[in-house]
Parts: sequence; C-alpha cells; structure tokens
Amino acid sequence: MKNLSGNTSGLKSDFLRRLENLYRRRIPKEYLITPDLARDIVRLSYESGRQIGILVNRAGKVICVIAGDAHQIVIPDLPDYRTLPGRLKGLRCIHTHLKEESLSRDDLTDLSLLRLDMMAVMTMTPNGGLHRVYAAHILPRGSAEEPCRIFDPLGPGELDIGYHNIIRALDDELAQIRSLYRGKTGQERAILVSVTTAPRRAATDSLAELKELAISGGIHVADSVLQQRHKTDSRFLTGRGKLQELNLTALQKGISLLIFDQELNPSQIRSITDQVEIKVIDRTQLILDIFAQRAQSREGKLQVELAQLKYMLPRLVTKNTAMSRLTGGIGGRGPGETKLEINRRRVRDRINRLEKSLKKVVKQRRQQKALRTKKELPVISIIGYTNAGKSTLLNTLTRSRVFAEDRLFATLDPSSRRLRFPRETEVIITDTVGFIRDLPKDLMVAFRATLEELRSADLLLHVVDISNPRHPEQIQSVEGILADLELEDIRVIRVLNKKDLLPPEEREVCEKKLDGVAVSAKERHSLMPLIARMEAEIQDICNPEDTEFRINPDMQIYDAGTAEGTGI
Repeated sequence: MKNLSGNTSGLKSDFLRRLENLYRRRIPKEYLITPDLARDIVRLSYESGRQIGILVNRAGKVICVIAGDAHQIVIPDLPDYRTLPGRLKGLRCIHTHLKEESLSRDDLTDLSLLRLDMMAVMTMTPNGGLHRVYAAHILPRGSAEEPCRIFDPLGPGELDIGYHNIIRALDDELAQIRSLYRGKTGQERAILVSVTTAPRRAATDSLAELKELAISGGIHVADSVLQQRHKTDSRFLTGRGKLQELNLTALQKGISLLIFDQELNPSQIRSITDQVEIKVIDRTQLILDIFAQRAQSREGKLQVELAQLKYMLPRLVTKNTAMSRLTGGIGGRGPGETKLEINRRRVRDRINRLEKSLKKVVKQRRQQKALRTKKELPVISIIGYTNAGKSTLLNTLTRSRVFAEDRLFATLDPSSRRLRFPRETEVIITDTVGFIRDLPKDLMVAFRATLEELRSADLLLHVVDISNPRHPEQIQSVEGILADLELEDIRVIRVLNKKDLLPPEEREVCEKKLDGVAVSAKERHSLMPLIARMEAEIQDICNPEDTEFRINPDMQIYDAGTAEGTGI
C-alpha cells in the first residue's frame, strides 16, 4: 500500500488503514468526485478533527492521500507530475474544511501556484455528513483580479459536472495560447523580476540591463515586473501573492523561466521553487551561464566551471527540487546535467582540482610576463563595461579579427596583439573580459588569474560607451572593480566610444567632463587623437626624461604581428 502524506501522528492503525484504502477508489471521468467517496472522506475528517485531502489524476486514480491538521493540508512535492510551460499539472486536489467555508485564499493560491487542474473543498454537516462542494479552476485568459473560475456550490447529487470535458477545453485553450507565444526551438521564455527598495529610476535601469543580459544569453524576454517595497520579503523576496500572479502569467504566456534581478540566497531559491512550478534563477546565475556559453579556451572553461561550482555548493541539497529545476538549459551549462547526483564532497574535490589547474595558469602567465619584460615591451590593456566596444577598438587599432558583436559579454577569452607606433615603438595591446555592475564574487575569484593580467599593464584604456545613458554608473562600476583589484595607480586613458551617436555639443561636454578622448571605434580615422595620446603616455612612462618627444601629425598605425590567446 502507498504511504500517506502529511500529519499522521496520533492516528490509530485502524484509521490509517481506512485512509490507505482510499488509494483503491476510482472516479469516473465525468465526476469531480463521486458522492460515496466524498462522504467517506468527510466522515474520516469528522472523526479525526483534521482536514483530509486527496490528489487525483486525469484517469480518476487517487495518487496521494494527505492528512492535515484542523486548519490546513500541505500538498507534497510530486516529482512524477512536473508541469511543462503553458500546461496544467494534470492533478485535482479535493480536501475537507471542518467549518462551513468555501475555498480559502490559500486554496486559490495553491491552485495557481501548483497549476492544478482543479481545487475543490468539501464541507460537512454538524453530524459529519457531506454538505456542499466548492470548486474552482484557473482561467487561461484570466487577469490578476479574476484569475480563476469559481463554481456555484455543488450539492451531493450535483458532482457530475462533466469534468473531463472541462479539462479538455482548458487544455485546448492553453494550446492556442502556447501557439501564439511559440518561440525559436529550444529558446527559453522568461519573465524578469526585480524586487527592490531602491529609487524607481535606479531599479528601472537595472532591470533594463538584466533584459540585455537575458537577450545576450539567448533568452526571449516575454515580460518584466518591477515591485518596489519598503522591505523585501526574507523568504520569497516578493510576496506570495505576487508569486501567484507571476505563475498565472507564466501559464498564460508559456513561460519556462523566472529571472530575479537580485541575488537569491539558497533558502530563498528553495522557498520560491517550492511555490512555483517553473525554473528560477537570479542575475548571478544568468551571468555565469552567459560566461559558460562564451568560454572557448581551456582556461576560460576552467574559470567558469569553478565559479559555477562555488555558486552551486551552498545550494546543494539532496533531492532538492530547486536544483532539479535549475538543471538543463539556461542556468545548467558548465559542470553538466547531473547536479542532483553530485554530493558536496565531490563538488569540493572538483573545486580543488580546478583551483590547482588555475594555479598552473597563473604560473604560465608569469612566464609570459617574464618574456615580455625581457623584450621590454610596454603593455596596454583595454578595460571597460561589457559591450562598450573594447574588442572593436582592438580590431580597428591592429587590423585584427577578434570576435565582436553588439551584445553583453560577446567575448570572454582575452586576446593580445602587437602594435607599432610611428616612432618604431612596439607595445602589446590586450583586450580583457568586460566588467558589469555587481560582478559575481565567485566569478571575480575564478577570473582573478585573468584580471591580474592587468597588473602587468603600463597603461589602461578605459572604454566608455557615452551613447549609453547609464554610462556614469558604468564608469563607477569599472573603477570600483579596479579599486578592488588594487589597480588605481596604473595610468588610465578614458576612451569615449560611439561619439558618432551624440550631437557635437553633447560630445564636447562629455570630453571635458570625463577628461577623455572621443572616438568611434569602427572608424579608423577617428582614432588618431587617441593614438597620439597613447604614444605620449607610453613615451612618458618608458622615457620620462625624453623632453624632445614630438607627435608626428602624419602618423600611421599598423599591426606588427598577432598573438592569439592571453600572451605573446
């Protein structure tokens, strides 16, 4: 006999046997529940003084019997009945109320959050007989104000409601909705969620950046939700009612993913995924996933896997549904598809092996640095916010073909090239991984070997996208990361990119305010003032006593050779 679920303590063995016998019952497809089965459940509830419930599949088979207390039942997790985007769970929940009351708010919330086919409540007469049955189902095209259809109270002889036809009609309507929102094969559809106490403008900007990240990660953004609160919910971040709205929207729009702009701690992920039947990730995991897509070199793959494992370790719980929903697709790249089977010990062992491998990378970098020092080649590193135009600038300066695209984190693995100035001065110019606001700590640690390459730089080119209205905040983010890496003492030239997208007067204001050189990284002729300043800075760094240095107005730049990877 199958096990009972819920609070069975204090119940006698004979009573438990009667509960177990409910598994043998069957319900015809036209009935919500048969009158005889309803009376038996109500009688058991009356005798025990507890709510008793059953979960029934579409074949009319009882698949779970639940014993609660006087106020509620707790619906267990059923891994065999996972919901797909835009579909119902395929189960109905029918339980008792000890008092004469209809569907409670919690009942309707569970109906929406768990995507049940139907939720029904049975009330009893003073002597323990069946009184009324209250039932409801989700409206596929419902609103936040009216998400469900609630039936009129049903008497014991009115339970033949044509249940099968109702559910089939719901499935057909949901299938029509899915066809409207069907995206590319394998592409996730997501709702972006931001719950914040920050000013609305800052929260809106952050949500806009999250949308860019999602698009960069190959996700279709179907909707965005911004909720401002005086205090965030420590358990769900957003309120349970808002989660209900999100789950209903997800059902109506075929959503498979919720992405939170704020980082979720392990308990919040577990709490939220216990409430909603779709995958949940946060901003940090989205960035890690993008890095996993972009990493091409062995070093980059090692760094991303290390960051993912460190992020995952505190969230590992045996058979935890949160992690099972995080596995596969967005948020599941890198370490593999068997996260549930990996226990903490194996993860720690893997982290140790990765850290040893990255130490070898650091050693190799030092050897490369020693070779550069021996050749006395100055190093210029290009830094900046992601998608500011760093790779494009490198390509234009050196006539290279480093991958560059208009999306966040288009390139991850650093590239180096040799550049010769007109006065026969050679330098190494290096493109680095882009920075972003609140760069995940685990990612910072994993990429320290790459970021520490900046320590060997004689000059930093800080590329700023001045056409982006958020560029002041982006500058602060980059400078904050430089401060964390203790690189404030290295000389910096601000390269104000995409000047062609601004009016001349606004461009001049930016140049004066930011003390930078305005360029258009795609246009080679616009780089001449930058080249002049770069050569002057390098000359001053390498030969500070050379006062006869002059800039050649007819200077030309050309590539003196390339060196793929992270060093010469």
